[in-house]
Amino acid sequence: MKFALFSGSTPDWNPRDLAAKLKSQGWDGVEWRVVDQKPSEVPGFWAGNLATFPFTGLEEQIGEMKAATQGAGLAHAAIAGYVPISEHTSVDRALKLTAAIGAGRFRVAIPKTAPGLTYNDLFAQTRRDAAYAAERARHHGVKALIQIHHGNIVSTASSAVRLLDGLDPDAIGVIHDLGNMSIEGQEGLGTYTPGMEILGPYLAHVHVKNAIWAPSAEQADGTIEWAWKWASLRSGLGDVKAYFRSLREVGYDGWVTVENFTTEVPLEARIANDLEYLKAAARLAGYTV
Repeated sequence: MKFALFSGSTPDWNPRDLAAKLKSQGWDGVEWRVVDQKPSEVPGFWAGNLATFPFTGLEEQIGEMKAATQGAGLAHAAIAGYVPISEHTSVDRALKLTAAIGAGRFRVAIPKTAPGLTYNDLFAQTRRDAAYAAERARHHGVKALIQIHHGNIVSTASSAVRLLDGLDPDAIGVIHDLGNMSIEGQEGLGTYTPGMEILGPYLAHVHVKNAIWAPSAEQADGTIEWAWKWASLRSGLGDVKAYFRSLREVGYDGWVTVENFTTEVPLEARIANDLEYLKAAARLAGYTV
């Protein structure tokens, strides 16, 4: 098992500084965030993030990405892209660039339902888009990844495998995500094994973060509204120790990428604590770390 950090988790560090800190803490790799983000005077997770590479002009950034990663003695866990799976030209370009970078896998974005299009129609179209992504990934010798994500049309393992059923699992696979399924979509109570078993050979990558649900407002008639927010690995609804037990049960021994969008603990201590906690959970599950 190998541990990586999603670079979007460290908005205040540039790529070379991030890579150096990851290496010093004992991480195995990095999953670079690649997107044309909004500018911001103050670096944040989703805008002005210093550890993000732009998708526009990424060809000119390949050398810097390789230097930051390999120069620190790290490996690429994947490229965390945001290219919509429906944008075929961009998907093909992203997969070609992934091969040139040597990262092996690129995450493509699955849509949410929108006005004027039913879930079933959007799902059918996205199945056709997934087939295209798989074909181009195979052509470029890499793998496309889709992520189980709250709010979009693939929020469960069941929907993910239904989307990819019949496609080559060597060309396209699924990111299983503890935090996203703490918000929506977990299959299994007290265990994560059923969802992982459903994915079978499509279980290609793992993201670990955490979240909680809490009351957010009270309406005039006393109705309580609820909202979710990100939490630390130790304090969220997701059971990290049970998660690693399930990974062990299904025989997963690949990359585990940490995402942390909390700010209560200073950044450097935050990610060091995450790695320590994950390695302890993996050992308890029977992994050699």
